[in-house]
Amino acid sequence: MTQSSEPHVVWLTQDAFDKLQAELEHLRGPVRQEIIERIAAARDEGDLKENGGYHAAREEQGKTEARIRQLEDMLRRAEVGETPADDGVVEPGMRVTTRFVGDSDTEVFLLGAREIETPDDLEVYSPQSPLGAAIIGSKVGDTIAYHAPNGKELKVEIVDAVPFVG
Repeated sequence: MTQSSEPHVVWLTQDAFDKLQAELEHLRGPVRQEIIERIAAARDEGDLKENGGYHAAREEQGKTEARIRQLEDMLRRAEVGETPADDGVVEPGMRVTTRFVGDSDTEVFLLGAREIETPDDLEVYSPQSPLGAAIIGSKVGDTIAYHAPNGKELKVEIVDAVPFVG
């Protein structure tokens, strides 16, 4: 399997994939069943207009179903465990060091799915984030301009890019 830098691919460690899979199974099974039972019990109480328990359970059901869809989509697009080549090219699965042009401080982060647990609370940036999308495919030494969410153009230099080993 080759590492892909396509934005629709979600790079996950095997551990992160397994945890998300377990969460999905838990939501599909016991959590979904418990919510259905709460809705049925509240419905049996009568008038639904002023039944706070019913409305709370329905809201929780909506949030749970949304998370199930999110997990299903993420796991379907997941590229698991393969560490990218140590070639200095920025792609998902890389530990990237950047420096904003004109600043001496560097920032180190993992380019990958935010669900990945990292040592030392390493920040994780999604490849779909403005910065993540801008730097994919760039190499150590490149300077890349991108637009931040506030509309401001920022320039960042790629200081280092090495495979993440978590």
